[in-house]
Amino acid sequence: MTSFTTRLTLRFAALVTATTAVVLAAGAWLLDRQLVKGLELLHDLEGVELVELIGPGPTLTAAELDARIEHDADGDAALFFIQIHNEQGSVLFRSDNLGSTILPDRADGAERWTTELPNIGDVRISEFRSEAWHIQIGSRLAPNRRVLREYARVSGLLVLGVALAGLGLGYGFSRYTLRPVRAIEATARRIGGNNLGERIPLPPGSDELASLTFLLNQTFDRLQGSFEQVKRFTADASHELKTPLALIRLNAEKLRPRLVGDAEAAAALGDLMEEATRLQQIIDSLLFLSKAEGGALALERKAFDQAKLVAELAEDAQALAEDRQLRFVLGRNDAAICRGEPNLLRQLLLNLIVNAMNVSERDGAVGLESLVEGTAWTLMVSDDGPGLPPAQLERIFERFVRYDHAKGERPGHGLGLAICKGIVDLHGGTIRAENRADRRGLRVVVTLPVG
Repeated sequence: MTSFTTRLTLRFAALVTATTAVVLAAGAWLLDRQLVKGLELLHDLEGVELVELIGPGPTLTAAELDARIEHDADGDAALFFIQIHNEQGSVLFRSDNLGSTILPDRADGAERWTTELPNIGDVRISEFRSEAWHIQIGSRLAPNRRVLREYARVSGLLVLGVALAGLGLGYGFSRYTLRPVRAIEATARRIGGNNLGERIPLPPGSDELASLTFLLNQTFDRLQGSFEQVKRFTADASHELKTPLALIRLNAEKLRPRLVGDAEAAAALGDLMEEATRLQQIIDSLLFLSKAEGGALALERKAFDQAKLVAELAEDAQALAEDRQLRFVLGRNDAAICRGEPNLLRQLLLNLIVNAMNVSERDGAVGLESLVEGTAWTLMVSDDGPGLPPAQLERIFERFVRYDHAKGERPGHGLGLAICKGIVDLHGGTIRAENRADRRGLRVVVTLPVG
């Protein structure tokens, strides 16, 4: 997709070029008319001269007429074809340059017209009538056509030059015109969860751009108010929920010694404590997602050996796989120094591996590969589960979306993959899920920048 600057440049160049082409086309039309009018003016002058040479004499013979105007016709042979006929249509004089060609007469009484003559080409004819004579004067239009062709050639070069100049001028014009918009964009990009108080500077004047800036600042005001309200609610809710949960767990621990002899009550107490722990995990996960998506979670990037991080994680994953009677396979593990938050990346991989184990059958395999190519670090976690329908592949990274076929003893709370996406987004990467093409199962692919 082309940028707005490029589109504006092309539109500017197209407008200037089209305008120039239209103006030059109009100029060609006007030039053609002026050239024809110039010929007609010469015809008028020649006609007056011929009338003076012939004088009054409707009874002149062809020989007498020839004697009076032959010298003038020969002198103007390069410019004019001359033919004179009487009212009956009998031709009494034709200039030698006509040869055997006869200039046609117009039955409709037209005084000027253009016609094509054999062996001569297009000719502009003017006819002057008196009581006795019809004097026809014609001129070739070939010189006019040559002038118009040269005009068209020069115009084409001008249009090409204007098009190239229009691209350069259009680019400069678009860059200058969109400079305030780029300033708005840069400021809007800087505004995040950690600096919601920043605003776009209002440009001078009261034009549409100033109105847009004012509207955007009002929107940011509302967003800041909503964000602060959600942030306060999250903080208050987490505090208010954590305290009762801690009290529940504390009191439950106090009750445990008293229920030693009551197996049913002890089991119920165990379930209570497990649910309290589960609720605590959900609260912690939601807090993490809220901070990550709201931009309030500052990421401290540090350099680390990603091959070492993957290898250490693989040891833990191997233990988890053995406990679940699964196989864990660490494939390619490229060495590279990356920058990021190692603890969050470890949590990312662990969440993906645990999810893969939850959907894998006994004796199945969960695989992990770590590839570094150029500036991209790609992590792939695969399983031997049943895979997912295409529609669900797009949704598994949303909150509270769970696998329908998880093999764990208890279903998860549907936040693990959402947390994975939050961690990936914090590192400026991408994450996607796809069904394996080589065999049954699912593959999750994470791409992160190395630097």
